[in-house]
Amino acid sequence: MEHPFGPWSLLPPVVAIALAITTRRVVVSILAGVACGSVILYFGALREAGSIGAVYDALAAMSVDLLEGRLWKSLVKPDHLRVFAFTSLMGAMVGVVSSCGGMHGVVDVLGRFASSRRRGQLTTWALGMVIFFDDYANTLLLGGTMRPLTDRLRISREKLAYLVDSTAAPVAGLAVISTWVATEISYIEEGFGNDFDGGFGVFVETIPYRFYVLLALAFVVLVAGLRRDFGPMLRAEREKLTTGTSPGQRGFGAADGNSDENAEALEFQLDPQTPRRWYNALLPVLVVIVVTGLLLLSTGLASIREKDGDPTLTLASQSLWKVIGKGDSYVSLLYASLAGLLTAAAMCRGQRILSMARIIQAATRGAALMAPALLVLWAAWALTGVTDTIDPANPPSLGTADYLGNILRSGISHQWMPTVVFVVAAAVAFATGTSWGTMALLVPMAIQVTAELLSAETPAAAAHDPVMLATIGSVLAGAIFGDHCSPISDTTVLSSRASGCDHVAHVWTQMPYALVVGGVSILFGTIPVGFGAPVWPLLLLGVAALVVWLLVVGKKCEV
Repeated sequence: MEHPFGPWSLLPPVVAIALAITTRRVVVSILAGVACGSVILYFGALREAGSIGAVYDALAAMSVDLLEGRLWKSLVKPDHLRVFAFTSLMGAMVGVVSSCGGMHGVVDVLGRFASSRRRGQLTTWALGMVIFFDDYANTLLLGGTMRPLTDRLRISREKLAYLVDSTAAPVAGLAVISTWVATEISYIEEGFGNDFDGGFGVFVETIPYRFYVLLALAFVVLVAGLRRDFGPMLRAEREKLTTGTSPGQRGFGAADGNSDENAEALEFQLDPQTPRRWYNALLPVLVVIVVTGLLLLSTGLASIREKDGDPTLTLASQSLWKVIGKGDSYVSLLYASLAGLLTAAAMCRGQRILSMARIIQAATRGAALMAPALLVLWAAWALTGVTDTIDPANPPSLGTADYLGNILRSGISHQWMPTVVFVVAAAVAFATGTSWGTMALLVPMAIQVTAELLSAETPAAAAHDPVMLATIGSVLAGAIFGDHCSPISDTTVLSSRASGCDHVAHVWTQMPYALVVGGVSILFGTIPVGFGAPVWPLLLLGVAALVVWLLVVGKKCEV
């Protein structure tokens, strides 16, 4: 079926991304993309208007759609409100534990091991691997915790944002117990058919075929271990080493209307008399993790009971991954962050470190630091609504992902499916800023097309074929690849904000690293695996290629 908007559906994200990069005004740029989308949607009505009154009616409808259908609905959607609240509460918690010396205590402890730039980067990566259950929580906890330590070791804010961003989504997407797993499995089962119940098994089998995700995690270790960088990241690292600051640090807050000095003033300054106790930071973080897990179990079990119509089901009768996967991640993270904030406040007050007035002040300042990120998220969600899949039951949209997804049906051979879907998934995620939306569209479609190309009687009959596994893995990995490159991605925005780095500086420095890993993933992963090469040797070849790249192209920061 012919797409109703064709290439025009690509224009809004292109406008938003181009303006964000050139003007460094991310919110305004994304809103311009949203407005562009509304113009395209109502262009037909404007063109066919035969009178001034008809033009006025079309303009009025377009304005109502922009303000009510896009901006307002993206603001009041329950899941979005929970993300706003969770992010603000996490920022407030970080503000409290920073002001009471908890973050500095963690830095003192970690500093005994992370005594060099190499060890500091490896420590950040290791902590990112530990916080595997959710990418948002990973980003906000890791960025706020490690910022003082990396500053002391003269690791640039750009590098910290890269370390945070390149562990958050990849590890959450791979983990069999995370807020991602149920969504990924549901998309897999949807592609194979409603009666297919082997989604978890296929999910696990696709893990080694997610070349970009695995190689991105390995590349972080290689960059830190070999102490080599390239491109804009190399310049930022060298400037941090020589001057004590970097472009991303100086620009932090400037795009949001703050001067460089005001942006730095947003950092939490610790009173010299304040005790530096590591457990004042660790315990609230543990509370967030534990409460998140418990609420995922509780809401997951409730969801299974409701679906099966059996209120007597117990946790012992269900597999752990299934229960956690069915849990409500938005609700869990919301109340877990609230519990973490209350724990931090209670510890500060109980030890008489801060008065209640100062606790409230610290929490308010911490939450305020997240406000610019939330504005970007709001605008990005509105843009996603404009470019969303065309559905007559919802407000009109351009179907950008549908247009790109149609490339999958352009008559290719099954050997090229892993590569094609990887590129298409990356393009969709880059243009829309959402890896979840990309997976929702492309995983079922890719499964069905691959089954047809493999001449399988049913999609389920080809479930364990290496090409099928590689194709599914390529969609899941390509979505994260595009997300890492996109300036309108939610996790990219949160990574830069939590790390105290200018957002555009983070995008510019991370993109070359993501493109290198993406290129290696294609040359040493998706192409050969599509033609029958075994997956494990390909992963080793990919790592070797990344090592060679760093040794040949990369340079040491210390000059």
